[in-house]
Amino acid sequence: MRISAILPTRHRPALTQEAVESVLSQSRPPDEVIVVDDGSADGTAHALARFGKDLTIIRQEHAGVSAARNAGIRAARGEWIAFLDSDDLWLPGKLRGQEDALTRPENADYRVAYTNEKWIRDGTQRNQGHRHAKHTGWIYVRCLPLCIISPSSVIMRRDVFDEVGLFDEELPACEDYDMWLRLSARFPVLYLPEKLVVKRAGDWPRLSAAHSLDRYRILALRKALDSEWLPAEHRSPTMEMLREKVRVYALGCRKHGRDDEAVWAEARLG
Repeated sequence: MRISAILPTRHRPALTQEAVESVLSQSRPPDEVIVVDDGSADGTAHALARFGKDLTIIRQEHAGVSAARNAGIRAARGEWIAFLDSDDLWLPGKLRGQEDALTRPENADYRVAYTNEKWIRDGTQRNQGHRHAKHTGWIYVRCLPLCIISPSSVIMRRDVFDEVGLFDEELPACEDYDMWLRLSARFPVLYLPEKLVVKRAGDWPRLSAAHSLDRYRILALRKALDSEWLPAEHRSPTMEMLREKVRVYALGCRKHGRDDEAVWAEARLG
C-alpha cells in the first residue's frame, strides 16, 4: 500500500505542528505527507518550515476545508488517502492498524476503513454517547442521524473518489456528513474498534461551532434524495430523516424569531 496523508489547516500553527508530528511518528509512516494551508495569515508557514522535505506544502487562498482536502487529493500520488484535521492527532499505530486490517484476505473487498477515537475537550477525556456508536459493513442508514465517521480516522482508496466525487466545496460545514452519505450508499466500510485517533476540542475556532450543523445536514439529505446514486431502499429512511431534521431545525428557528429560515427549511421537503 502506498499511503498519502492529507492535512488541511488554517490559522492553527501550534496545533498543526502537533498534528504533523503525530503523522511523522507513525510506526508505519505514510509515503507522503501533504499539508494544505488554506490561506493562513499567521505563523502557520513558519511552524511548517521546520519539517523541511518531510512535507509537501500546498498554499492556496482561503477557500474552505473541502477545497483544501480536494487540493490534497488531486496532488496525492498514493493509492490510499488518509486525512487528518489540524486539531486532531493520530496515535502511533493508526496507519499500521489500518494497513494490517485492509490487507487481510477476508477484508479484500473493503476500499474504506475508519477507526474508533478518543475525545479530548479542554484537556479532559470525554466519553462518546450511544448515538455516536460506530459500525462496519453497509452503514448508510446508520450515517443518517449524524456523522459517525471522523475524517481524521479514515483511510480510503483514491479510486473511490472517481465514483463518489470530491468533497462538496459549496458546503461550509457538514461536508464530511455529505461525503459519507455518498460513500456508504455505494461501498461497505470497515470499522476498527481500536482508539487510534485523538479528536481534540478547545478554545480555537471550529466549523462545528461556527455553523448550524442541521442546516447543512438538511442540504446534504435533500441532495441525496435528488440524486441518481441513492438506491431505492435508502430513499424512505433518507426522507424520514430529512423530515425530522427539518422539524427540529424549523422549531428552533421559530423559537428564536427566525421565521424566514424555518420556511426555507420546510421548503426543502419538496
